[in-house]
Amino acid sequence: MIAQASPATRRAQALSVLRVASGNFLEMYDFMVFGYYAAAIGRAFFPSGSEFVSLMLSLATFGAGFLMRPLGALVLGAYIDRRGRRDGLVLTLALMSAGTLSIACLPGYRAIGILAPILIVAGRLLQGFSAGVELGGVSVYLSEIATPGHKGFYVSWQSASQQCAVVFAAILGVALSSRLSDDQMTRWGWRVPLLVGCAIIPILFILRRSLRETDEFLARRRPAVSEILTALMTNWRVVALGTMVVIMTTVSFYMITAYTPTFGQTVLHLAGRHTLVVTLCVGLSNLLWLPVMGAVSDRIGRRPLLLACTVLTLLTAYPALAWLVNDASFGRLLAVELWLSFLYGSYNGAMVVYLTEIMPAEVRASGFSIAYSLATAIFGGFTPAICTYLIHATNNRAVPGLWLSFAAASGLAATLLLGATPTRASARSPYS
Repeated sequence: MIAQASPATRRAQALSVLRVASGNFLEMYDFMVFGYYAAAIGRAFFPSGSEFVSLMLSLATFGAGFLMRPLGALVLGAYIDRRGRRDGLVLTLALMSAGTLSIACLPGYRAIGILAPILIVAGRLLQGFSAGVELGGVSVYLSEIATPGHKGFYVSWQSASQQCAVVFAAILGVALSSRLSDDQMTRWGWRVPLLVGCAIIPILFILRRSLRETDEFLARRRPAVSEILTALMTNWRVVALGTMVVIMTTVSFYMITAYTPTFGQTVLHLAGRHTLVVTLCVGLSNLLWLPVMGAVSDRIGRRPLLLACTVLTLLTAYPALAWLVNDASFGRLLAVELWLSFLYGSYNGAMVVYLTEIMPAEVRASGFSIAYSLATAIFGGFTPAICTYLIHATNNRAVPGLWLSFAAASGLAATLLLGATPTRASARSPYS
């Protein structure tokens, strides 16, 4: 995809992508681990006479981290637009690491009582605050270092790095479930993946600190914070429609990754190891489709992919879930999840770069981050909890398909209202 460049330039660009995406890996890894082991975390920190109540409290804590994302997007997004992409990405990694360490080492309810749920919620809020701008900062950095004509391919590695986290967490989960009993996993085994995440933090800091600032940012006048906030308010319509575009991505992602082990085990009553294998396959599928479809969007444009994927999701999401729950099996779960993975990867491969293009340059990081974090905070992060509640309230195990259809309708409407954006790095206006 960057064949015009010299071998030395290609190596330098690849290293830049690796460095900037490394922290994104940790952010998503932590979220995936929490989602995979939500039931065990619920028993450790939210003991109750009802398994449903414990699980819902755990999933609500998972979602609570997303509530801090809009605040993190506003505060840290303005910091990145003012101070620079590199400094902001190092700061978000530091905050994220502190949240991860606090959750991994926190004693359970039996050891410290009510402090346990309070502190784990605090750790999740800190993670959410830093994550509010992590995706935006990474996406903007990649878009600004992209070679001409390949912006979609470059920016797709923001999401692709998340899939590496999904795959790694799933592999670790399969290995642990093979060696430990269900009781051991519930009592302490779920902490092992979090501690592994803590162990790689020093490596990620080394990678991120070696980043250089983007030439595009250095060439621009650095706006004051008041100017950034004014520009955000002026462009509120773009941010609002951008939020609607992201809903499709964030709901589908958390449904096919973080929610899959819980759905497979508690709703479909499949073996935990099988659901983690499905999640592993989903991560690999996402990793394949994201850069491929990002490159396709460089050729045919962003909107054709966005429109096609939202329509296909509207037509197939609920029927696919209904087919799955009618005769639940490992094979059917894998088939449905891989189809939804294809739709997610194709949509998101175009969506992330589309979002960087519709945002004005002076508020690109903060505008992107606010749109992304609002969609995640309100819809995506609570998808596991919402799906669990809807199934409980309706007694319809296929109802998550309707939730995904709602997300697709939101993305379709926003894409139609926003209109076309440039597909070439040389374009000057986001509406040309």
